[in-house]
Amino acid sequence: MADFYVSWDDYHRDIEKLASQIYASGWCFNQIVCLAKGGLRVGDILCRLFDQPLAILSTASYGGVDGRTRGKVTFSRHLSMTTATLGNRILLVDDLVDSGHSLDQAILWLKDRYGSGIEDIRTAVLWYKASSFIQPDYCVVHLPDNPWIHQPFEQYETMTPADLASRYGMGGVECLPSLASNP
Repeated sequence: MADFYVSWDDYHRDIEKLASQIYASGWCFNQIVCLAKGGLRVGDILCRLFDQPLAILSTASYGGVDGRTRGKVTFSRHLSMTTATLGNRILLVDDLVDSGHSLDQAILWLKDRYGSGIEDIRTAVLWYKASSFIQPDYCVVHLPDNPWIHQPFEQYETMTPADLASRYGMGGVECLPSLASNP
């Protein structure tokens, strides 16, 4: 399996293709819920294009030394949203669906907490791997060989603020743990 590399141009083009696909379907939704971290940028652009409110559900499922170890899916306790209530027709977005566990469990999480008010949930991702047991309602690229996806922002996962300060010729002082924990 070869790795799949995505440039910033590819990334933004795929979000635009996803938006076009959703629009062409004629399905009307009144809420976007993105899975963070991966779905944040996708959700942000879609909420701007469709002029619909964005809610954020923070999740984590990958870790380990190389960041490629899939573990148990962990969810935040609450949605972060600026509306008083969650919409009843939800577009659930993420950057990719790999195994399908995060997307599936996010649907269950939403139904468990907001079920009586939800009429419909549809899913949208940029990249859909064949290894997923869930097929999203909308996707841009199907990846039959399940490659590791290298996204344009992954460079920041191994970089520190000190690295950036050094790159731009700026000094800096590391935050001391006792100071960093107190606002």
